[in-house]
Amino acid sequence: MRGYLDLMKLRVVELLLVSTLPAMVLADRGLPSFTLVATTILAGTLAAGSANAFNMVIESESDKLMQRTSQRPIVTGVIAKAHAAIFATVIGILSLALFWIFTTPLATILTLIAILFYVLVYTMGLKRRTSQNIVWGGAAGCMPVFIGWAAVTNSLSLTALAFFMVIFFWTPPHFWSLAIRYKDDYSAAGIPMLPVVAPKAKVHQQMWLHTVLMIAASIWLILSAGLPAWSLVATVLLGLVFAGQLIALRESSPDYTKTAGKIFQWSITYLSLLSVLLVAAQLTA
Repeated sequence: MRGYLDLMKLRVVELLLVSTLPAMVLADRGLPSFTLVATTILAGTLAAGSANAFNMVIESESDKLMQRTSQRPIVTGVIAKAHAAIFATVIGILSLALFWIFTTPLATILTLIAILFYVLVYTMGLKRRTSQNIVWGGAAGCMPVFIGWAAVTNSLSLTALAFFMVIFFWTPPHFWSLAIRYKDDYSAAGIPMLPVVAPKAKVHQQMWLHTVLMIAASIWLILSAGLPAWSLVATVLLGLVFAGQLIALRESSPDYTKTAGKIFQWSITYLSLLSVLLVAAQLTA
């Protein structure tokens, strides 16, 4: 049982679901029904878990080459690759069924697109072919925003797009900071993550660019959703704290890798705080 749970990468799934609830609250302009929220969260967990399990099936050989992934259940033999593929298929179908029965057709379609995009476009297509893999492949991680919104309204809006773009621009600095820490792992596996193939200055520049765009998108989100002025100030301050973390990431710093690890941790905190802020702002608007 633990092996199958590990296939789903539930710690990563938690991060994806952090954006689902605020999207639903913004779409409903209040609290949606408990049943709808619970079903969407459960179905979203299964969908993300399915995509992650397929990812482990596809990358089982390269996972053997990376210390960070060397204890995954397929690598260690706890779960057979064929059984993992069956598990991924079953929970993926169950997820789509739950979305179809309890939410909306659009949410179901978007969920299917998210799974296919992560597995086919990112894992099989982009990951080993371009250093911008996480930029475009990261779009799959933004889909919970659209899915949560569509689960409430069976439609999308400019506000949903603004929230999507916040996550889209947040993803590269979040993931690149992790890739800096595990640069040798990715190099050994032949995966061209930007910190593996580009100079530190280029990586830093790209992280700054995406962080600035993330802050701009968060301002757009607050204005589009018509949230209170205090939430705009708080959102900008959160973004500036995020940007401030990058200042310490100096090329010549002896703690370069350690600093990157701190940025990775802060990026998770940032997204969590932003989600709480959005829910609080909508409920008090």
